[in-house]
Amino acid sequence: MSERRQLRPLAEFPLVERAEIRALLTDIDDTLTDHGRLPVASYGAMERLREAGLLVIPVTGRPAGWCDLIARQWPVDAVVGENGAFYFRYLDREKRMQRVHALDADTRAANRMKLEAIKAEVLAEVPGAAVAADQAYREADLAIDYAEDMAPLPPAAIDRIAAIFERHGATAKVSSIHVNGWYGAYDKLSMARRLLAEAFAIDADANRARIVFIGDSPNDGPMFRHFPQAVGVANVLDFAERLAEKPHWVTRARAAAGFVELAEALLAAQRA
Repeated sequence: MSERRQLRPLAEFPLVERAEIRALLTDIDDTLTDHGRLPVASYGAMERLREAGLLVIPVTGRPAGWCDLIARQWPVDAVVGENGAFYFRYLDREKRMQRVHALDADTRAANRMKLEAIKAEVLAEVPGAAVAADQAYREADLAIDYAEDMAPLPPAAIDRIAAIFERHGATAKVSSIHVNGWYGAYDKLSMARRLLAEAFAIDADANRARIVFIGDSPNDGPMFRHFPQAVGVANVLDFAERLAEKPHWVTRARAAAGFVELAEALLAAQRA
């Protein structure tokens, strides 16, 4: 289905279909953020969406340490982190964080040892690659920076990093700033599906037309493929050659402004 999907402007998203949306799942980097910063417009849009009765759930490659803060302090209902390694949900009434992992603690520890070997090979074989600055806060994956805190690497170098992960039997996904690698049969979609079922009694298959995902890069592919109303912010077109799985809709604006564009479209449908 994804290969036949045609990218269409968000402005053509029918009002009646927008009014049926009950949950918004969103990537963070270069979707909610703009040049690494979370603008007040994105934060306010999330708050307005929740006030309108929609679930708001970031689905990100960012680390557990960040996701703990996001679940506690952002206007969101939960967060999926490290490309599907876990979900965190802060239970306000109980003053308690619910943490659900795809893999048990012993398996995660063993996998981290294997990722250390991959890290050494990447740094030795790919000039200019670096371990991501947020690696210290990760529980399940290895993030290699190719564009966040350093000069961007060329596509061939990015492919080389991914190939090293895959040579060791690990999964590798390219985001807008990192190449993330991990061991385990999970991704953003599998953990989002589990979160929606366990925490909110929502079947992400039966109700997928009532769920919107918005993202910007190839590691969002499983989400783009699964949700028929998936949206790409305009900068998703930067990855046109790498984007095997395409969203249905594309915003006019890039990054955070594109997220706000979608939020306003959903809120307008709720008011109507």
